[in-house]
Amino acid sequence: MSLNTTEQWKQEKHPLDVVADLREYAEEELGFDEIEERAGDGEWERLKWAGTYTQKQEGYFMMRTKVPGGHLTPEQAEVIGEVADEYAVQPEEEYDEVNDDYWGDAYLDITTRQDIQMHWIRVEDIPEIWDKYDEVGLTTIQGCGDSARNVLGCPAAGLDEHECFDAQPVIDAVSDYFTGNREFGNLPRKFKMTITGCKHDCAQSQINDVGLVPAKKELDGEGAGYTYGFHLRVGGGLSDGPRMASNLDVFVRPEDAVELCRAIAQTFKELGDRHNRGVCRMRYLVQQMGPENFEQAVRERCDVELPESGIDLTEGYVGDHVGVHDQKQEGLQYVGFNVISGRVGGDEFVEAARAAKEYGTEESTIRLATDQNFLITHVPEENVEDLVNEEFAEDYQPDPGPFSRGAVACTGTEYCKYAIIETKARTKQWARQLDEQIETPDDLDVVRMHMSGCSASCAQPQIADVGFRGETVKVETADNSDDDIVEGMDVGLGGSLGADNAFIDWVETAVPAGSVTDALEELFAVYTEERTEGERFYEWTRRVDNDRLRTVMQRADGPVSTGVAHGD
Repeated sequence: MSLNTTEQWKQEKHPLDVVADLREYAEEELGFDEIEERAGDGEWERLKWAGTYTQKQEGYFMMRTKVPGGHLTPEQAEVIGEVADEYAVQPEEEYDEVNDDYWGDAYLDITTRQDIQMHWIRVEDIPEIWDKYDEVGLTTIQGCGDSARNVLGCPAAGLDEHECFDAQPVIDAVSDYFTGNREFGNLPRKFKMTITGCKHDCAQSQINDVGLVPAKKELDGEGAGYTYGFHLRVGGGLSDGPRMASNLDVFVRPEDAVELCRAIAQTFKELGDRHNRGVCRMRYLVQQMGPENFEQAVRERCDVELPESGIDLTEGYVGDHVGVHDQKQEGLQYVGFNVISGRVGGDEFVEAARAAKEYGTEESTIRLATDQNFLITHVPEENVEDLVNEEFAEDYQPDPGPFSRGAVACTGTEYCKYAIIETKARTKQWARQLDEQIETPDDLDVVRMHMSGCSASCAQPQIADVGFRGETVKVETADNSDDDIVEGMDVGLGGSLGADNAFIDWVETAVPAGSVTDALEELFAVYTEERTEGERFYEWTRRVDNDRLRTVMQRADGPVSTGVAHGD
């Protein structure tokens, strides 16, 4: 069986070699046509290992900055904001009426993997950006590509009392090991890890290739006590073929976590599928081998002792740090700012960094969260009011309505070649509209509403209360003379992570975008009337039959769908 095309490109040249090549392209001021003429069309795939991804506007890159555990110093955040403000500038001729009124022309996006993405990056500017990053310990290397991606963690690591231990040092050690490591620089597919000492699993271990979650193990000898470490979950993921991770019978000490992750990567490297790119993610390997056989393969490749599992300390999933929270350090608080769709002006991020230094202590940090929000930490209680009244915070207040609080959006058609619908501005508009128009129960603090522009899951719609997946839809015209083709989406309901984890059911397909908010208003009216005490929205949608949910949604006024427009 022959290798898939992408794999052939990776065999022609080690993908990490492209980092040096990119500096050369910049120095020679090569255009995209000249780069392809010199290195072939496979170079666009290999350039992902430098953290650069071609956007749909020819001649420009999206650049992804890795932020392990979402943990930034104010100095790092300031440089990121300055880079966005100076280099991620949209040309005047590319003015976008839908988005520019919302965002301006120089901004950054916080992603669901605690990365930073910027657009409109030119080849010739990349070395200058890297030089600025080097000065503060940032990197874009392996921000994309078939290698170890950014390592996730709890954004409140080291802060919350419900934390068993601070796993950020382990995150940093694992990230340092894999970044730039040629031995594991070419895996069958992207390799996603998450490591947390938090009981609430905010780092989403259930939907990652590798998840290390807090646990304790009884020491030998009566009354000897416990040692703390991690339990292991493997094979989770979203997109096509979503799968919750499997628990393996493994306990790993923090000091052994790097070696365990190395052994898992080696297992994937040796046994993963390099022929059919559609099924080469690690979750398919775990599914095909079975968790027990996969565990045995990892044990055979691991050079440290892996005792059997101990006592699991995970208590469920929270995944939300919006608001003002007490830290375990007396007198200090952290503030979770709500960023609808994850998009922040470069100048605003610079101001956030300045505010962290001004209102926080010397330990103050900025943390990126998987729900596309950010935190400012180590703020003395008496400084919190001044912080939230800063001009940069005006649009990101820590007390949003439930829809704004839970809104997540992928890049969408604005830049992504694969997206079918616009997502960022639409999500922001809808979240605020729904907060104004829907009266939700007082105890419903968040409705997770995630919008992906295509069937990929960059916005994680499968784990949302309400998930959207982009489609083009045919609708009736006013005079019934013909069908119009408009943006639309499949609507899913009832996703969640934690002890009651489940992926959403795609309840309604090919819904015109103009009908969606009215349909949600109908749904929430019935939910508010019928819910039991304390019942979350996702719990109610699972209790109610899908046919009835669909009927309730179809009561809404709006364009009438006549089917999906694919293939027309």
